[in-house]
Amino acid sequence: MKMKLTPDKDIRVQKIRVEKVPVLVLEPVKRKVTDIGLLWIHGGGYITGMKEMVYMGRAADLVRKYGVTVYSPGYRLAWRKPYPAAVEDCYRVLEYAAGKEETLMVGGESAGGGLAAAVCMMARDRGIRIAYQMPLYPMISNIDTESSKDNHGRVWNTRRNHIGWRLYLRKNAKKQVSPYAAPAWQTDYAGLPPCYTFVGDGESFYAETLQYVENLKAAGVEAEVDIYHTDMHAFDMLRDDDLSREAIEKFERHFEYALEHYSRHHGERNP
Repeated sequence: MKMKLTPDKDIRVQKIRVEKVPVLVLEPVKRKVTDIGLLWIHGGGYITGMKEMVYMGRAADLVRKYGVTVYSPGYRLAWRKPYPAAVEDCYRVLEYAAGKEETLMVGGESAGGGLAAAVCMMARDRGIRIAYQMPLYPMISNIDTESSKDNHGRVWNTRRNHIGWRLYLRKNAKKQVSPYAAPAWQTDYAGLPPCYTFVGDGESFYAETLQYVENLKAAGVEAEVDIYHTDMHAFDMLRDDDLSREAIEKFERHFEYALEHYSRHHGERNP
């Protein structure tokens, strides 16, 4: 699949700054803009990636098909500033979006999924309501799991995982840390937003994704995960095949469910 880092003509893009954080704000051209905002956080293992990756992932389709407004933050990468820079940058943009939108949702891919989970925890603890979370194949455990140790999957593997966490957490890379830094350390899942995610069964983040969903469910939070037979991380973004199309279709089906069941209003506003 071709890397796409520019918007289609049916998406209107504003470039803004929230304090010092650069942000892309995506709205539809051909649809009415709803009162639903989506903070979508790019991946890259906390060490690479850019806000323009929003155009090649799931979020751009949600703008086109459902009229949501997407906020894509250009958070500081770990080689520049370690934790808590990235998550605090994302949270600042969430606060900004909360002042603009009636309903807020949060999602992202990989490290962006990890940041999405952390931002949802911050929001719960600091008093911002998040209606729904979509942390796709999230990078949330800085300690090796059954699937992340000795993993030789495509795109992401054990070696790269260790590098990412080492740069993000520095001297704490192998230690217990705040769940805002590595959400797998969370012990209180009550009150977190309902969740949907998917993951490949041969990739590094398989075990931690399943554990995250189980922890949410044990706390009474509605959560669901779809599992696909592949060792390719971020396969839905990197391959155009039956497996990716199935994952995208199911993802959008769950998003439609979230719109129906978790958004406060279904009203529209003028762009």
